[in-house]
Amino acid sequence: MRTPVSTYRLQVSADFTLWDAAGAVPYLKSLGVDWLYLSPILTAERGSTHGYDVTDPSAVDPERGGPEGLLAVSRAAREAGMGILVDIVPNHVGVATPSQNPWWWSLLREGRASPHAQAFDVDWDAGNGRVRIPILGSDPDVDALEVKDGELKYHEHSFPLAAGSYTSGDDPRTVHGRQHYELIGWRRADNELNYRRFFAVNSLAGIRVEIPEVFDGAHVEILRWFREGLVDGLRIDHPDGLACPEGYLRRLREATGGRYLLIEKILESGESLPAAFECEGTTGYDALADVDRVLVDARGQAGLDALDARLRGGAPANYGQMIHGTKRRVTDGILHSEVLRLARLVPSGAGLSLEDSAEALSEIIAAMPVYRTYLPHGRDILREACTAAARRRPALEAAVNVLLPLLLHAGPDDGGELGRRFQQTSGMVMAKGVEDTAFFRYTRLGSLTEVGADPTEFALEPEEFHARMSRRLAAIPLSMTTLSTHDTKRSEDVRARISVLAELAPEWQRSLDRLQELAPLPDGPFANLLWQSVAGVWPAARERLQSYAQKAAREAGNSTNWTDPDAGFEAKVAAAVDAAFDDDDVRRELDSLVSLLEPYGASNALAAKLVQLTMPGVPDVYQGTEFWDRSLTDPDNRRPVDFAARRRALQALDSGGHPGSPRSDAAKLLVTSRALRLRRDRPGLFAGYAPVAAKGAAAVHLLGFDRGSGPGRGALTLVTRLPRRLDQDGGWQDTVITLDAEMTDELTGRTFGPGEAAVADIMNDYPVVLLAPAGKREDGGRTE
Repeated sequence: MRTPVSTYRLQVSADFTLWDAAGAVPYLKSLGVDWLYLSPILTAERGSTHGYDVTDPSAVDPERGGPEGLLAVSRAAREAGMGILVDIVPNHVGVATPSQNPWWWSLLREGRASPHAQAFDVDWDAGNGRVRIPILGSDPDVDALEVKDGELKYHEHSFPLAAGSYTSGDDPRTVHGRQHYELIGWRRADNELNYRRFFAVNSLAGIRVEIPEVFDGAHVEILRWFREGLVDGLRIDHPDGLACPEGYLRRLREATGGRYLLIEKILESGESLPAAFECEGTTGYDALADVDRVLVDARGQAGLDALDARLRGGAPANYGQMIHGTKRRVTDGILHSEVLRLARLVPSGAGLSLEDSAEALSEIIAAMPVYRTYLPHGRDILREACTAAARRRPALEAAVNVLLPLLLHAGPDDGGELGRRFQQTSGMVMAKGVEDTAFFRYTRLGSLTEVGADPTEFALEPEEFHARMSRRLAAIPLSMTTLSTHDTKRSEDVRARISVLAELAPEWQRSLDRLQELAPLPDGPFANLLWQSVAGVWPAARERLQSYAQKAAREAGNSTNWTDPDAGFEAKVAAAVDAAFDDDDVRRELDSLVSLLEPYGASNALAAKLVQLTMPGVPDVYQGTEFWDRSLTDPDNRRPVDFAARRRALQALDSGGHPGSPRSDAAKLLVTSRALRLRRDRPGLFAGYAPVAAKGAAAVHLLGFDRGSGPGRGALTLVTRLPRRLDQDGGWQDTVITLDAEMTDELTGRTFGPGEAAVADIMNDYPVVLLAPAGKREDGGRTE
């Protein structure tokens, strides 16, 4: 199996096509990247910026460059000695525009008789033999239907007509009643939808790749890429939505000839991948959480907790109680139709009403500590969730006891449909209730509420970080590591700046109080989130911050929401954002705060970058983040990247240019390029893992590790942690490390050791150092 040393994620779209990706290869090669990592490239909804709404799995999207574009980028990568990893979407397809999806169009036209009927996960009986499509403004809007050009039209939307269902002059409402689908008011989706979706997105319909014929149809183009040597590996989106992730991965591994596979899997605290999974690991959110937390000051927790309590008018937020509530909000709201589908599967002989089954299932799901289990793996987790549900709701204990044995079976031959669908549903509820709701409510420190992280784990001491890295090397050495993705709530550099607040909790409290005085918001916890985020990205365009603020407020769902927005509250939010630009006092307060955060945030950011690029695993660089990138949640984090500027800056560095300030774009580019090149050109320097110990007054501020297979044989990463405290405590003072051999800093060319070396001297230029023993590239060339 060919495996990557590193990857670089590119967001492929109509504005940055596969041809553009091919053109970027020389720059990425020079940067030190080993493999390109492409976002979904199969044909998607026209105009899609992300590609996760695939409409035709049999072809590369012509808007993204088509098959010719894929061939071009593959050839460019091959000529540069690079591999290609592609993101694929096996769980669902896009159905927003039915005519663009041949499978969905056929289903709507022919119903159960469609050759593609088995591909979709439809509960036909619940819809009286029809697929319910929640697209109408309200049910009376059926009066707006018309028949035109042989199709049923609702404003700009078109739907097929079944054979013989229409004759000239028929009332469109009557025609509508003869179809294999029913157009209903969008608000009815919460309770009456009868097809599986991606989370709560009505325009993304789940497909059943556990059926061999469906797997074949959904992967026909993907497998061609491997037969023709166009790509080298796959990233699998949202495997938790599949009926049997283990079986899917086994079949995919076999079909691709044993190629490199990664899964987009969120691992909760203490959770590991099932050993039976045929993949190399995850896309790296678990690594992101560890890197962020080792740079957070544990001493700041008490102050931030006290501020959180004051903003909430009492005690600090109880996260466990919060996520139970947000998950129940989801089971009773936007995903209630999925819960009802589970309830309909409870055998009639079980003695439970539909309502009792739904309520008990909702409580069990809300008690699940992980996205899902993978039966028979994780049965104890499911049992514990049932125990917790019964303890919380004693009146439901009998119903829970009836359901538990049914939920423990998920095999195709043991009557396990309820168990299988429960697994698919619990992950949906976790994602919507935690990532997309609680993470916007639990606001004491925004850098901790990131995808794949447990925000109750405030900080990580170096000893525990080293232990986790050793386990990572032993168990999942080829798993991806990341800091920013197209799904992160805040980019790496925003989180790095926000994390500094843990080192100056009193100053943050005073600043927030002043901002609330000048631009008041009635929701204190949301104000905490908003001003942390604004400070994290400042300076930024007004439009970006307004868009983020509205989305964050609606996701939190406390003072406004998506379905019934509170215009008054949202006007106050918009006014607060405007005040950052228009009110001199607000602007001065914000500028003062950011000037305090910025140098330490930059130090954290360089530290996080170097640690992520050199720690065990396969490091990914999200597009453009070799420069400073201060982005918020999507779509803000998917803005275009100026590769020409990055190319020129890299050429200047390689020509002997000096980055100047550690806060310059060139400084981050220097760290990124030198770490990527060293990993690619001298992989033998990254064969092991051992902590690097420091002695002296500021030893706690050094995080260091040796990636060699023995003393003096590997690359050494040394980074500054808790930089503000370091300044306050008098700097590095007498702190030293011991080097076993002469080592050269890849960033500056300076040489140290063997023997004791003063950290103050080593860290003279930057808050991070990458040391390597003298040697040659392992392909025989000189080191770059």
